[in-house]
Amino acid sequence: MDEPRTTPASTLTEAVAEAYVEGICFKTGPPRRLGVELEWLVRDLHQPSRPVDPGRHAAAVAALRRLPLRSPLTFEPGGQLELSPPPAGSLTACVAQAEADLALVRAALREHALRLVGHGHDPRHPPRRLLTAPRYDAMEAYFDRGGPAGRSMMCSSASVQVCLDAGHEEPGPLGYARRWRLAHLLGAVLVAAFANSPLREGRPTGWRSTRQAVWAELDPGRSLAPPDGRAPRAAWTRYVLDAPVMCVRCDEGPWSVPEGLTFREWIRRGLPRPPEQADLDYHVTTLFPPVRPRGHLELRMIDAQRGDDGWQVPLAVTAALFDDPEASETVYRAIKPLAETAGSAPAPRNPLWRAAARHGLADPELHAAALVCFAAAQEALPRIGASDALRAAVAAFTDRYVARGRCPADDVLDPAPGKASGKDIRS
Repeated sequence: MDEPRTTPASTLTEAVAEAYVEGICFKTGPPRRLGVELEWLVRDLHQPSRPVDPGRHAAAVAALRRLPLRSPLTFEPGGQLELSPPPAGSLTACVAQAEADLALVRAALREHALRLVGHGHDPRHPPRRLLTAPRYDAMEAYFDRGGPAGRSMMCSSASVQVCLDAGHEEPGPLGYARRWRLAHLLGAVLVAAFANSPLREGRPTGWRSTRQAVWAELDPGRSLAPPDGRAPRAAWTRYVLDAPVMCVRCDEGPWSVPEGLTFREWIRRGLPRPPEQADLDYHVTTLFPPVRPRGHLELRMIDAQRGDDGWQVPLAVTAALFDDPEASETVYRAIKPLAETAGSAPAPRNPLWRAAARHGLADPELHAAALVCFAAAQEALPRIGASDALRAAVAAFTDRYVARGRCPADDVLDPAPGKASGKDIRS
């Protein structure tokens, strides 16, 4: 057994780590900014069932890197594209920024006969890693210990991630503790309403959101929500330090992938080397709960949506329900009883979240909650300055899906007459 090292004064200590995480997880103040992170699968423009050759993908990535984008552009291990526009001061500005950069990205991809498609989970192809990097090598090795879910998450999933200011320090509808709680309660409704991944390798999986089902099977120490009922800062700090370390970075050679080592234990033992603050910052980026506090709140549970502008509806609905005080209070009171349905298990493994992923809005409780949420959002959108186009898009989605107890996945599972189930998945 390795002997503990003596910790130098300059090395990260447990107390310093706790204070650091607790100090940065919720940056409080009036909610003013809104952000979105958009993940897309990249497919052949003319033959979407054909896997994209790694060489073509690499050439397209090189061309995209030369674009004059305002938004950071990154790629996931399976080649998924992620666009992260800078935080904006309004919903309308947030949409405009993303649309402008997406137009450039789509035009560049067309030059390579490629296009972006929105699915929460790849409906056709098995997981295939296109990118090689020490981070992804280590991540793959780590997740492979627990089964195939990790590779599906890394290489086959895509989402719409909504980023919201944490909120006021003080209690109330716009207080950070209330918004943290609301995010976890509302999360199941968002999973159900926007479920859009019912297929894997061309066949129904039994889940409206296969992406969410995959997420629930990942390592619970890094994918479940922190325990409910504790003060948010303390709960998140404990969660971070007690989460397993995915990898220990180094300048040369592959990164080591320890087994069963929490960050707290790493600090105490000082092996394989004493951790530094940069290691703690990196460790947080390897945690994937449904709501991640990074100063702001990062909501990670929404499937990527079909269509060029399908992502705008979950962004608009979420922004309205969090940033309009009247809508926030209405929805919180309406969905708080769902906590009893959820039980004590943390999201996304509790019964409510599993029902959302499996049944979408066919679940009666989630359907009733969604009706309240979407009605409140439609009333709030004018008050937060949403454009006529955004309001019309939310109204159309509500009529097509929410009012009927359906979600986008149902369009694939129950296609129009004359179409085979699961075949109309091009866009």
